[in-house]
Amino acid sequence: MQVHRHLDRLPDAARGLALAIGNFDGVHLGHRAILGRAAAEGRDLGVRAGVLTFEPHPRELFQPDSAPKRLTPLRRKLELLSEIGVSHVVVPRFTRAFAVRSAADFVDAVLVGQLAARVVVVGQDFCFGKGRGGDATFLAQRLAGHGVTAVVHPKVTIGGEPCSSTLIRNLLAEGDARAATRLLGRPHVVEGVVIRGAGLGRQLGFATANLQPLHPRALLPGHGVYAAKVGIVGEDVNEPRPAVLNWGRRPTVDGVKEVLEVHLFDMARDLYGRRLRVGFVERLRGEIRFPNLDALVARIHEDAAAARALLSSPLPTAE
Repeated sequence: MQVHRHLDRLPDAARGLALAIGNFDGVHLGHRAILGRAAAEGRDLGVRAGVLTFEPHPRELFQPDSAPKRLTPLRRKLELLSEIGVSHVVVPRFTRAFAVRSAADFVDAVLVGQLAARVVVVGQDFCFGKGRGGDATFLAQRLAGHGVTAVVHPKVTIGGEPCSSTLIRNLLAEGDARAATRLLGRPHVVEGVVIRGAGLGRQLGFATANLQPLHPRALLPGHGVYAAKVGIVGEDVNEPRPAVLNWGRRPTVDGVKEVLEVHLFDMARDLYGRRLRVGFVERLRGEIRFPNLDALVARIHEDAAAARALLSSPLPTAE
């Protein structure tokens, strides 16, 4: 897969594509339906499928304090797009100058002029241009004037719920990792570097790896104890290991600092400095303040047993 960061320097191979447009945060099953339609349109026309997305998210530029956390930071998003067979991704930087372009100018100058798109595929809620002045209907009408087809893909529903990044973020905030997995098509992943902690887990006979998330805007689920799948980057991210993790303020210990700590089953290796990719499979319980450390240790062993049992079963799939 080739990634292109500048619209005014596109090679010929990145022009004339069957183009899916969107933010695609999460690359969830709804996004995959749009991407699959772009690939099908490309096959019919005999051209490659590509993606146009933007970095940063527009709200990160204009409303940084209220911008949504990322399900997939850019590097992870590109990796997922590559895995599903996208040939070209165009990722121009979203700037204030770009944001003031009208919807008509975006179609005429960018989609037709710079990208020479053969067909454009978007979701039905797609909006674009200054003040979000253009929608999917406007896009189709404007492109038709240039002889280009727009395909507006209907919203994908799973289990009666619309598959959207917003819903997935809300589910994760509630700790419902299992439901989020059904919509994503895989567990939600956070990547981090193992840093040195206080060593309490080892003292309690349950060594953990403390993680510092790599991306400051990475979305972490609601606090609690989770069954997890953990891959060591550079070794086994495609065959992650079963684990149990705790994410929260550890109310029995100090209740102040948020800590993400992971215990990989049947592993005694030193992982300091390694990058881990943590998949949140299912929350086992919320945070609990125990009366003493002995009670905490007893519950940790119960949580580990529950995580082992859960992870020995198939992961949830879309219904």
